[in-house]
Amino acid sequence: MTTAHEIDRVFLMADLSGFTALTEAHGSLRAADVVARYMEIVRGALEDGVRFVERVGDGVLLVADDAAPAVRTAIRLREAIEREPLFPMVRIGLNAGRVVERGGEFFGSPLNLTARVTAHARAGQILCTEPVAAPTRALGDVELCHLGSVHFKNVLEPVPIFEIVCRPGEAPAVIDPVCRMRVDPEMAAARIVYKDTPRYFCSLECARAFLEKPDGYPL
Repeated sequence: MTTAHEIDRVFLMADLSGFTALTEAHGSLRAADVVARYMEIVRGALEDGVRFVERVGDGVLLVADDAAPAVRTAIRLREAIEREPLFPMVRIGLNAGRVVERGGEFFGSPLNLTARVTAHARAGQILCTEPVAAPTRALGDVELCHLGSVHFKNVLEPVPIFEIVCRPGEAPAVIDPVCRMRVDPEMAAARIVYKDTPRYFCSLECARAFLEKPDGYPL
């Protein structure tokens, strides 16, 4: 029987924002290609001391002994995703705590909270809890912003949440409203002005889908 033991670990979860919309717009084959490329990007972003644990759909679970390499992996992953043309944006959550490890698998409430934090993140955002924020403050080149406390489902107390590497002056990403992929306006396949707001599209197919039901695709 595999021995189980308690251990302190840092967890990073990351998934692709709007992946369901991408699948519906471009089909399962395109979605499978995106996930395959995403796995390559994730593995290429790993810092020393960060291990790939598992993939579930378009989400990944990474684990580290310390916060610093996990935080730097999160930053590298987001930067790599943002350099990828016509690709969904990533949302990332980090948390740390004592869990049970058995045969390379992890069990415990810190994992559940990591998932809640990740789901709370917006596209392109890296969020963490205080157990990760505390050691991150010692990293002189990493900025933290306290976003207040959040009441998560099935978590008794409100959880203080922090954003890693805030970029207040950065222009918001341009997102195809149909498939939710990031689009370079200068390279977009189509541009439609609707209700005085320009929308940009990765393909003519997405533009046609928008024209058929424009109010079905909010910004």
